[in-house]
Amino acid sequence: MEPRLCILLTVIPWVLSNAVALTHTLLLLPLLFCDSNALPHFFCDLAPLLRLSCSDTVVNELVLLVVGLSVITFPFSLILFSYVRIVRAVLRLACTEGKWKAFSTCGSHLAVVLLFYGTMVGVYFCPSFTHPDDRDQIGAVLFTVVAPMMNPFIYSLRNKDMKGALRKLICRK
Repeated sequence: MEPRLCILLTVIPWVLSNAVALTHTLLLLPLLFCDSNALPHFFCDLAPLLRLSCSDTVVNELVLLVVGLSVITFPFSLILFSYVRIVRAVLRLACTEGKWKAFSTCGSHLAVVLLFYGTMVGVYFCPSFTHPDDRDQIGAVLFTVVAPMMNPFIYSLRNKDMKGALRKLICRK
């Protein structure tokens, strides 16, 4: 991989994510918050913050939907496209053991990707009046804490030494 491509793959998401965050922050400035200003969440998230506002939040919700869908759809489609290409390459392998190992690794990674994007879509793009507030909190924990924590487990459980240590730990108990 060329250094220029590495820089682009780092800078472009950084710039775009900051632009999206700045857009939402600037759209929050004119809103009024009159009643309770305690956010029932473990971090300051946009959807619960919009529910606290006593101003008209139609523009904010529309921007959240349009920008959010593009921010979610584009990377997710690139990930799925890359997995399709990986599957095609793996299917061309002659060795059945190699296919099994590749599909096993891809399956666990794809499960984390689906957990991350699935909960994100559920939290941000399902209408807030159709589900209770605690669903937002559970979804936020899933895509901010659980999904990133799964990656070390996926990679470490691929290691034979780690599998052996885990077996010893389980068998000892």
